Amino acid sequence: MLGAAKDLPMTETPVPKAGIDRIALYQGGESRLGGRNDVLKLSSNENPFGAPEAARAAWSDVSGELHRYPSADHAGLRHAIAEVHDLNPDRIICGAGSDEVISFLCQAYGGEGAEVIHTKHGFSMYRISAMASGAVPVEVPEVERRVAVDCILDGVTDRTRLVFVANPANPTGTMIDASEVGRLAEALPSHVLLVLDGAYAEYVEGFDGGAALVEARENVVMTRTFSKIYGLGGLRVGWGYGPEHVIDNLNRVRGPFNLSTVQLAVAEAAARDRNWVWRCLRENAACRERLSRSLAEMGVLSDPSSANFILARFRDEDEANSCDAAFREDGILVRRVRGYKLPDCLRITVGSENDCRRVVGSVRRFREVQT
Repeated sequence: MLGAAKDLPMTETPVPKAGIDRIALYQGGESRLGGRNDVLKLSSNENPFGAPEAARAAWSDVSGELHRYPSADHAGLRHAIAEVHDLNPDRIICGAGSDEVISFLCQAYGGEGAEVIHTKHGFSMYRISAMASGAVPVEVPEVERRVAVDCILDGVTDRTRLVFVANPANPTGTMIDASEVGRLAEALPSHVLLVLDGAYAEYVEGFDGGAALVEARENVVMTRTFSKIYGLGGLRVGWGYGPEHVIDNLNRVRGPFNLSTVQLAVAEAAARDRNWVWRCLRENAACRERLSRSLAEMGVLSDPSSANFILARFRDEDEANSCDAAFREDGILVRRVRGYKLPDCLRITVGSENDCRRVVGSVRRFREVQT
């Protein structure tokens, strides 16, 4: 007889823990349109210039090592990140995208009975990871598509364990300044972990993503990714920086070989190529400004964006859907964000200069048909 099993209810099939069936599947940006080979994908905030040449060379260099297990401590990559950002390598953890680091945080600090705060338009993986851990996701309002510190603080209870804030935010592109982030960290109870998601931090010149705040406090963690400005979205590499006690706990739930030899080598090479980052930052800022200005001239407004996309706002959901249909007719894929409670908006990745011209031309034709 199986001892403890006799106390469990009998079912015909295996049953997941409570709440798993209520998790809405994450929907990635579309990449294909049937019958077209000229598709312009602007739905996933990818770097239009791809990965740096140094990263591509590293890919080739490790091709003879695919039969070897990768480093379990990620020492080479952690030290490269630490050198570039002036951080302590012992306080860095690496994961399969920053999504995995977010999952580690919920595994280690969430769980049954815990509450995890995210903002109204916040990245959907906060909610998914919280629910997967057994925690309760708590949505708090934003103010005109911006994270509002007071709304977050109003949502804190004695069950709150994690607060997720993306800065710059996805899918809005908006950003709150360091003084507001500092005010939030200061006001949170010491047992609440503040997670600053800096997936788009490199697109803000001179921004440390919250590193200084992490250094100053015992309950703040920063996450970053190689998927955006480094052009490694297809490789899935991210990292986090936090107090030693937090990183120690995250490493206890991290699998020893969660990153491959290829991921580690390519990300290390990319991290050290600062010229590439600077070039992409400049190009993105210039194209983003031209794109947002051109669309505004046609009545399609967007909040000032600090990321590599803009959130285009339309009169209502019908107009947003109609413009999306026009984009698709022109072979352009953008991101509908109804699931982020922004039904009247479309998120448009800032591509190359030619990509942006193509977007502007499509919107111009759409407006002409409307009138």
